[in-house]
Amino acid sequence: MFVIIGYLIILGCVLGGFLLAGGHLGVLMQPVEVLIIGGSAFGAFLAGNSMHTVKAALAGGTATMKANKFNKDFYVQLLLSFNALSQKARREGLLALEAVIENPESSAVFGEKVLADHHLMDFICDNLRLITTGVDVNQLEDLMDQAIEVHHEEGHAPIKAVQNVGDGMPAFGIVAAVMGVVHTMESVGIPPAELGKLIAAALVGTFLGILLAYGFVGPVAAVMQDRLDAEGNAYKCAQKGLLNCAKGTSPAMTVEFMRNVIVSEMRPGFIEMEEQMKAAKG
Repeated sequence: MFVIIGYLIILGCVLGGFLLAGGHLGVLMQPVEVLIIGGSAFGAFLAGNSMHTVKAALAGGTATMKANKFNKDFYVQLLLSFNALSQKARREGLLALEAVIENPESSAVFGEKVLADHHLMDFICDNLRLITTGVDVNQLEDLMDQAIEVHHEEGHAPIKAVQNVGDGMPAFGIVAAVMGVVHTMESVGIPPAELGKLIAAALVGTFLGILLAYGFVGPVAAVMQDRLDAEGNAYKCAQKGLLNCAKGTSPAMTVEFMRNVIVSEMRPGFIEMEEQMKAAKG
């Protein structure tokens, strides 16, 4: 949502300032310049990345238009899920978790928002399987650290791809401007008024390249990085819950260990979680 608002502010200030200075918006409508810049950038994007990265970058870029799913409500559900998981393990033993692992959707353990994140659920269920086999806690922590590190590296690839597109936009804007200058130079015999329009069109290429790079593509890459960091925090929170389940920590303390891993902006309060757990128990 804030991405859209930011775009509107950018366009309002840039175009509004241009109009206040006496400019005419018609001169900025240069579809050929847009074709050169946008087509070249997209071609470089395809040439420099695998299809998996291309799809992930497009999906991640469009997802920035939506609200971040790793919000306070998500973490409340995640903490309540591990509270229920820990209680089940303490009452019925670790082997009782096998039914939850094989079919988490049919159990009443995990919240709707947690279940919706299939990657996180795979991470949780895979490590719960290891816990039921009696794996050493230190080895379990090392395995989870490796999984989180690999996940972070994979998540960074589409961000890098989008950032590279943003970095290349000014250069493609210069390419469009140079092409416009070449066209202008071969048309030096036309009237000065027409020649001025060609020069203006060439300069629009540089303008568009810089505007698209720093006003539109760059912010998307920054938001994608923030979303990846937020996802990483959710994984660390789940990791802390899994480790405490493996250690046999009490449900209340498991939730508290997890709660203190959450970034302050999204962290539910102690009293709030206590009331949520009482309501869930009731």
